[in-house]
Amino acid sequence: MINGAHTIVFSKNADAARAFFRDVLKLRNVDAGHGWLIFALPPAELAVHPADGAPSHQLYLMCDDIVATRKDLEAKGVKFLRPNHQERWGILTSFQIPNTDEELFIYQPKHPLAHSR
Repeated sequence: MINGAHTIVFSKNADAARAFFRDVLKLRNVDAGHGWLIFALPPAELAVHPADGAPSHQLYLMCDDIVATRKDLEAKGVKFLRPNHQERWGILTSFQIPNTDEELFIYQPKHPLAHSR
């Protein structure tokens, strides 16, 4: 029934954010028209958490090795906003999407990956 998910990142500098996903993260993409890029993502997971306040949605990128991924992104000029820190479910950090004010989280999960089952 469901064959995928379409994730949206809102940015005050969409062109810069698109350039980051295309040129730094090297995500495959298609032009949906007029430079509106749609990016392919690796397998994804969806978790549902209880909300204390108003419900919201968040995007976290995942990686196999947070130390190596961070080092690679820093070499490409990506500014990390938080130190790597251990959570119950994995190692978490975040970075600024270059030339924007947006923060994006990335983590190395400890849990089994749902898409590898």
